Amino acid sequence: MKSLFYILVYLNIYTAFFFNINAQNLHLKFKAQDTISQSTIDSLNLNTTFNNYLNLKKEADTLHHYLESIGFIENEMRSLEKKSDSSYVVFYYLGSKYKSIQLFYSEKDFSKRELLQVSKKVTDTYFILPFNAIEPSIEKLNLLKTENGNIFARIKLENITKKRKSLFADVKLLKGGSRTIDSIVVKGYDKISKSHVKYYAGIKKGKKLNKSKLIKKNNILNSLGFVSVTKPPEILFKKDSTIVYLYLKKEKNNLFDGILGFATDENSQKLIFNGYLNLELNNNLNFGEQFLLNYKADGNDQQKFRARLTLPYLFNTPFGLITELKIFKRDSTFSTSDQLIKVKYQISPSSKTYLGYKSYESSNLRKDNSLYIDVEDYTSKFILTGVSYTKTQNNVLFPIKTEIYLDSEIGSKETKNTNETQVRASLMFHYIFNLNYKNSIYLKNSTQLLNSENYLTNELFRFGGINSIRGFNENSIDASFYSVLNSEYRYQFNQDMYVHSIIDFAYFENQIIALKQKLYSFGVGIGLQTGTSIIKFSIANGNAENQNFNFSNTKIHIGISSKF
Repeated sequence: MKSLFYILVYLNIYTAFFFNINAQNLHLKFKAQDTISQSTIDSLNLNTTFNNYLNLKKEADTLHHYLESIGFIENEMRSLEKKSDSSYVVFYYLGSKYKSIQLFYSEKDFSKRELLQVSKKVTDTYFILPFNAIEPSIEKLNLLKTENGNIFARIKLENITKKRKSLFADVKLLKGGSRTIDSIVVKGYDKISKSHVKYYAGIKKGKKLNKSKLIKKNNILNSLGFVSVTKPPEILFKKDSTIVYLYLKKEKNNLFDGILGFATDENSQKLIFNGYLNLELNNNLNFGEQFLLNYKADGNDQQKFRARLTLPYLFNTPFGLITELKIFKRDSTFSTSDQLIKVKYQISPSSKTYLGYKSYESSNLRKDNSLYIDVEDYTSKFILTGVSYTKTQNNVLFPIKTEIYLDSEIGSKETKNTNETQVRASLMFHYIFNLNYKNSIYLKNSTQLLNSENYLTNELFRFGGINSIRGFNENSIDASFYSVLNSEYRYQFNQDMYVHSIIDFAYFENQIIALKQKLYSFGVGIGLQTGTSIIKFSIANGNAENQNFNFSNTKIHIGISSKF
């Protein structure tokens, strides 16, 4: 028992001593061969306190690699000495600091245009890089070379020499075999129309392989709405072929929202519909097709109906077909319908052009025509052409960064007494300036022009409302020419919610009543995504030029879309 007691005492004493040693902090001091080198080391703010010797030794070794990266390529650790139980001193030789490197190149390997992207000093035989820019510059040059299909290309520095405080070397390009896309395999959503991958995203067989561009093109598919990218594409290199794997998922992208009401007119006792209905069916046949049905009515003044069918990439070609029918009725004054059919061609993943035919037919519903000489029956026929450009971005709430549409229609209008040539033109563009992840500025312009010898109210453009100048009733303004500028400052809390300002300006002309007027509106809004629905709520006050502020001109606009 007595022996056991002494053993336990010794163990306690040893344990206490052991933990006391390990609990004691170790201190490291960095020393250099001269005053200038010492001041350089002192400016690095290195860690000098450690809880064990291994960490202390690691810090002393790491300094060697860091000094190399900032130009002291001759540095070396001369010694690591223990001065006491808790302090150590490491001695370093720094040598000269090299500030730049002069790299000699061959025009067969690199062009001046490529080298100017990494260097400010480029001659016919060499270019100069600051020492701290060597690694990122070589990496960028390597990336430029792999973009042209040489995915295995590598850059190497040879014959490195030193002279004074500069380095000299030859830069060589080791060319890998050029690769093209030989096969494309879709995983997850294998029923997707291959034409969308080929024409919409621009991922095609036979194209030179560029990994960074492949990832960007693959992400374009997210903007379709009915498909999402689950992970970046993968590449399988075989001896004689290259296979690209795309990982996609089918998403629900049918949209529906609407409110319909019924009432009885007090005078005529007829049934009146009011409210709106919006239905959009997308890709239900895995063809990328779209069917849109829209109906709006306020019960008294006007009704609007629209149906549109889009069939993209017919017979696996870049050609698609669009047909559309619109009907507009304003109380008992007139009704107008227009029919459209056009063929579109996908020039590139972001650009399209189209050619088509459009006809208008309008009827005067007034019994006493003498009071409404500016409303008549007419028919119009037009040949239309146009181009569009769309650029997407990775943002759930705002997937389209840039969008431009330019349409022109040339044709003729026929009334009971006249037959005249007409021209219609439309321009729409919007752009999002992303200041940072949460802040952005949105600008949109919509412009339309009707050029004719004579004008009728029932052929004029109609604008105003949530999709035009906010703070005014829907389609309440008639114009032979108008231009609307919408602007918003947006603050995005997260990927599901944002708030925004409203500053809208408009100028329009009505040739029938010789009216030229400027309009403006101010307000605020909020957008919210909840599950499968997106709700947009805004409040804006609209006024005409030289008109005093009137609170009664404030309008509330609500937009709802639900996916199913």
